Parts: sequence; C-alpha cells; structure tokens
Amino acid sequence: MVAKKTKKENTGFALGKENYRLMAIGFGIIVIGFLLMLGGKSDDPAEFSDAIFSFRRITLAPIVVLAGFVFEIWAIMKKPSAKE
Repeated sequence: MVAKKTKKENTGFALGKENYRLMAIGFGIIVIGFLLMLGGKSDDPAEFSDAIFSFRRITLAPIVVLAGFVFEIWAIMKKPSAKE
C-alpha cells in the first residue's frame, strides 16, 4: 500500500508561478522604458539635434526603467501565496 503524500512535491523551481509572471511584467516595463529612450537623432550627421534632450528621453524613460527594476526586485522577494 502506497502512502499518500500530504505535502506539495518540490517542482525544482526556486520561485512560484506568480513570481515568474510578475518578473515577466517587470521585464516588459524595463523594455518599455528603453523604447522610450529611442530616437532623437538628426537627419544630417553634421547638424546637432536638440531632440535628444526631450522630457521623454531624459526624465520619463529612466524613471520607467528604474520602476521596472524595483518591480523586478519586489517580484523576486514576494512570498508565494498559500494556494500555490
């Protein structure tokens, strides 16, 4: 007769399913931040373009990237829920 296992079997993953889902969302936030940094180049290489100093590239994009990294740290540190 085989005894029933009452404890959840170890799947070999360090984190739960929810943690990996949250990490994927954080990675998406970081990618969005880097995409916000794109652009601003001049059509003529001999001319300087002030478009690289826009609010989106200098302020918004780094804040979004930093928020993505903070979200990643939180996703890793979050304890799995009891139902997992």
